[in-house]
Amino acid sequence: MEIEIKFRVNFEEIKRKIESLDAEFVREELQEDAYFYIPCPKQLRVRKISNLNEAFLTYKEIKDPGRNEEFDEIEIGVSDPDKVMEILRRLGFKEDVIVRKRRLVYRLEGVTFELNNVEGLGSFLDIEVISDDVKIAKEKIWNVANALGLSREDVEPRLYQELLKEKKTT
Repeated sequence: MEIEIKFRVNFEEIKRKIESLDAEFVREELQEDAYFYIPCPKQLRVRKISNLNEAFLTYKEIKDPGRNEEFDEIEIGVSDPDKVMEILRRLGFKEDVIVRKRRLVYRLEGVTFELNNVEGLGSFLDIEVISDDVKIAKEKIWNVANALGLSREDVEPRLYQELLKEKKTT
């Protein structure tokens, strides 16, 4: 299971703090996520990572829709994301929202840091642990969040697509 907590952050400041922890820089990704409408708490996404020439089809089930922290996820690589999107459209799925972001990925002792600059929304840090033990995973996440100076007040519980939809309606 993927356990993840998202924080609203200052990109450059939190990047310096992550690097000061000696986290390993893994890669930079330029992502475009096309979300297709399915009734919550599920997600269907086609992700294109343009700078790495990779693409994935992902089904994600949110375990607690009010918190958006725990996910069951099935993901497969695809060679032609545009054809996958066309198949989904022909099956009756409607594109819901597109999320574009620049992501820097770091790792430290089983914890993944995904520092995102999301087009139209600003900067966020997703701190993620893959584990079957939710309690231990959240402990790890909060230990590193506290080391970075982040608190519960910095948590952003909404998904990126929710934030973008809210922004469109205001």
